[in-house]
Amino acid sequence: MFTGIIQGQGRLTAVRQSGRERVFSIRALFALDDLAIGESIAVNGACLTAESGKDGIFTAYASAETLTRTNLSLLRPDALVNLERALVVGQRLGGHLVSGHVDCLSTVLSVRDAGQSLLVRLAFPAEYGELVIPKGSVALDGVSLTVNNCGDDWLEVNVIPETRRATTLASWASGTRVNMEADMIGKYVLRMLIPRREGTKGGLDENFLREHGFV
Repeated sequence: MFTGIIQGQGRLTAVRQSGRERVFSIRALFALDDLAIGESIAVNGACLTAESGKDGIFTAYASAETLTRTNLSLLRPDALVNLERALVVGQRLGGHLVSGHVDCLSTVLSVRDAGQSLLVRLAFPAEYGELVIPKGSVALDGVSLTVNNCGDDWLEVNVIPETRRATTLASWASGTRVNMEADMIGKYVLRMLIPRREGTKGGLDENFLREHGFV
């Protein structure tokens, strides 16, 4: 589990192809001395497992499914990525709950100045439109952001100066492919509502709430 608050950037030092899978070697550009083997770490918002690590460099395996669903397949040596270690219970939750399971790729449509911030518009597959709401949360390349405005297949976010400094978002331009994870709570609520909307048994209703102690 993550929060979307990036701890720092990493630089890709090597990519090893293994069939339809890859192993990435990444050098953290911040202190990462105590990384444990088997630890989860979000790379551009995708939850990967550290397979080895020493002196700030770690390796992580990406399956064919991960490569298909994320922009990790586009990474080449020397690329910069956003890194976040898994949340420790009891820590301050500065962003929002992020699973590290990327839903889809979004595409930057435009980037323009908005005061000291950048206003970024992105397009995404319309099937995820129900999960994106104005002033809701979204994780883009692992960064927790607030949705300014949205439609069925697009959204806008503000990227403040500190986020530009600490993450790779400063390099976004029209056409950039971005990992997108919709709000986790919204997914579960929508899942519970689907049977009710389709007229089938189940879903979120008074009986469900009563059975689970809410009524």
